[in-house]
Amino acid sequence: MQTTGQSTERVAELFEKLGGEISDGFPTIHSPVSHTKSGTAYLKAPGVVMLARPQTNVAGLGGFLEGFGSSSGFPAYIEDPTALPDSSQLCKTAGQLCYMSFGPRRTTNENAAGYFERLTSAGHGSVLEHASFSFLLYGISRSVTHELVRHRAGVGISQVSQRYVSGAVLRFVERPEYQDDRDLHALFEERADRAAVEYEAMAGRLLERQEQGAALLDAEYKTDARKKVQQTARSLLPNETEAPMVFTGNVRALRHIIEMRADEHAESEIRNLAIRLFLCLVTVDPILFHDYQLLTLPDGTYKVTTKYRKA
Repeated sequence: MQTTGQSTERVAELFEKLGGEISDGFPTIHSPVSHTKSGTAYLKAPGVVMLARPQTNVAGLGGFLEGFGSSSGFPAYIEDPTALPDSSQLCKTAGQLCYMSFGPRRTTNENAAGYFERLTSAGHGSVLEHASFSFLLYGISRSVTHELVRHRAGVGISQVSQRYVSGAVLRFVERPEYQDDRDLHALFEERADRAAVEYEAMAGRLLERQEQGAALLDAEYKTDARKKVQQTARSLLPNETEAPMVFTGNVRALRHIIEMRADEHAESEIRNLAIRLFLCLVTVDPILFHDYQLLTLPDGTYKVTTKYRKA
């Protein structure tokens, strides 16, 4: 195993290698769409789009800090010359409020990395809960989302509903193990084609039953009728079906997810997702994730680890 360290250059190299881009401070790692010969759409890797990140109003603390008098030295807190990522600044301010550490003896922003290292090494991760990030996750299968939704503490999830979407947006996800094996890849494409055809065929039959007034599909409104057709036909869809979601998590929860899911023992598909989440997060805030190491595994894939687990 090769230890690559947590250098900015190393992260940037992998971010670029995976197709990462940054627009207005928001990182994105898109996933291209492939098609079978029959035209069935599928993806080979997760796509991660950061949709939202913290915005911190440190200047707004002025009135509060001035209330303790100029002799306290508190007002100088908002004049710290070192700018931090908003997420780091928010968490640091929250932590320093606990001890009213706004005076001249405070840890300045220049030493923010050391400040967070002391917190995470001691397991004091509660201040990390103040900063949250939101992502669009796509190119992920039902297999992955069944695992990901188990992380409920500190997260919000809005996932595609197969009851309300039609076969026109049906896509699949090819596992990493199939992609470099000619026979397994061919079998995957055959399954994807078959699943798409069977889904459409079943939806068509159900629509016929609906027109005939079948009790199973009895519905008063068109939307309800469509939902009843799709909720019945979806039983044919495999775990390889794409299941995109908007996923929001605070930093403490996201660190836990990365520790669990970017580990070398994690399932390969969700590890690919966790690696991309980490790359996007450390790109916008290298301070809150400074303790993580990006490691190369013998098979050429990656894992992420930290000595300060469960902060």
